Amino acid sequence: MAQDTGPQVIPVKVMRVSLQDVQRTLDYVGNIKAQEEVQVYPKVTGKIIEKAKEEGSPVAKGEPVAYIDRDEVGLKFERAPVESPIEGIVGKVYVDIGSNVSPQTPIALVVYMDKVKVGLNIPEKYLPGVSLGQEARISVDAYPGEFFTGGVVKITPVVDISTRSAPIEIEIGNKEHRLKSGMFCRVSLVIEEHKGTVVIPKESIMGHEPDTYVYLARDNKAVLRKITTGIRQNSHLEVTEGIEEGDLLVIMGQQRLYEGVLLKVEE
Repeated sequence: MAQDTGPQVIPVKVMRVSLQDVQRTLDYVGNIKAQEEVQVYPKVTGKIIEKAKEEGSPVAKGEPVAYIDRDEVGLKFERAPVESPIEGIVGKVYVDIGSNVSPQTPIALVVYMDKVKVGLNIPEKYLPGVSLGQEARISVDAYPGEFFTGGVVKITPVVDISTRSAPIEIEIGNKEHRLKSGMFCRVSLVIEEHKGTVVIPKESIMGHEPDTYVYLARDNKAVLRKITTGIRQNSHLEVTEGIEEGDLLVIMGQQRLYEGVLLKVEE
């Protein structure tokens, strides 16, 4: 004769539902560029006789980066300066002492690094969610786990008919020059944000859109609850209808549940 083992009790793990902030983002990759990058050219023909600045040196607007011996017959010797047209950092020096140069010869690259920028192409369907001043989060491989904050400073008003996208520009403060021109970066643009909303792990959700549901634990019994979801953020989903703050949500063991079954709850 079989022994009566009593009603079925299913062990589950639960979490108490809390309110959080969620964001819908547009995620892109791009390259960081200095706010200004200028090639420095000489005004005269001659030979480089002195390099006044090395790569990485700060330079003021109008300050020489090199000097030229004009080397013209009948001309009194006088060093001709090659002046930087902007304030910044000498990024590259292209010539060596003794090099013959002309006004078409680039001498150096000067970059202004106190601010840097990233250019992105935004598909036209997302353009209504992008506005001037909108915040962007930027990450680079050189500083894992760290984020830099920028803002949208330019939105091209014309959509490219071949790509159905429009260029935008994001500017990032860079006073310490930690971000370098040419760095690969990842950019997240926040296009929608909900504060103080129900957010749950997507693994706790069963069914398929639009028929999704979860199980709650109430009085040690399973309660099936249909839900409506909103913004997805990484491994979590916003729930706009169906559950509330403080509910005990089953997050492990829900595959075996049905309405009203007894639970052994571990929070």
